[in-house]
Amino acid sequence: MLSGFTLVRNAVKLDFSIVPAIRSLLEVCDEVVVNVGKSEDETRDLVASVKDPRVRILDTEWDFTKKNIMLSIETQRAMDACRGSWGIYIQADEVLHERGAHILKEKAAEWDGDRRVEGLLVKYLHFYGGFDQIATSRRWYRREVRCIRLGKDIRPYQGAQGFRVGPEYRKIQARVTDAEMFHYGWARPAKAIKEKLEISKTIYPWGGNRFDKEQARGFLEWIPLLKPFTGTHPAAAREWIAERAVDPDRVIGPMKLKPEHVRFYLSDWIERLTGARVFEFRNYVLV
Repeated sequence: MLSGFTLVRNAVKLDFSIVPAIRSLLEVCDEVVVNVGKSEDETRDLVASVKDPRVRILDTEWDFTKKNIMLSIETQRAMDACRGSWGIYIQADEVLHERGAHILKEKAAEWDGDRRVEGLLVKYLHFYGGFDQIATSRRWYRREVRCIRLGKDIRPYQGAQGFRVGPEYRKIQARVTDAEMFHYGWARPAKAIKEKLEISKTIYPWGGNRFDKEQARGFLEWIPLLKPFTGTHPAAAREWIAERAVDPDRVIGPMKLKPEHVRFYLSDWIERLTGARVFEFRNYVLV
């Protein structure tokens, strides 16, 4: 049995792609567990609008005093409710491409007998300022574990970007796949991005001043190594994207080079030359 799991709160207010996210998991999963936090909008109704008996909603109330660890706690709650031997994890602003969904299902079955393999990696496409360009510098992670063995003491790590193993938080042992995860968090309408920055002050209080500056700026900061996207978006996300393709307030500011950008360009040059991303942070070890 293959499970899918996710968590969401205030999906309407923050304009998360949660419905496309769930539908992308339903492409291959036997069940999808959705931890729906008590919201200030119609999030639960939105999730329930996915009329599929495989979707199970967990009604919860999140403890924001836990800050970013709260996301790990609530992700664990969704994981614990899964009944499969493997689970595909997706965040509320991500959508798994249908080709990738089938790859993860096939690889989980193929490597199920190899106990060294605890998780499977997906490739990330981080959309920025719209749906036609992606952020590619090493500031943005290029891979992360999104399919894991369940019931093996594998747990979300810190803000639930990735996973670790056991109480000592050993790095998870993972294998690379060609599955692609589309991250739309920074491609949403400008209003939704501003709302996200406001909530981020509570979850990540140490970044308060930065969030204040980003909100006051009124536009997305230009970043180096933005590249055009020429592929196809996941089928589950196309209608959602079409409804948000035009937003006059979603703009990127003027190009402004900073000394720190030099290392991004240097890293990119080395990666294109050798295939290696120098000084890359990894939540995992390859097996």
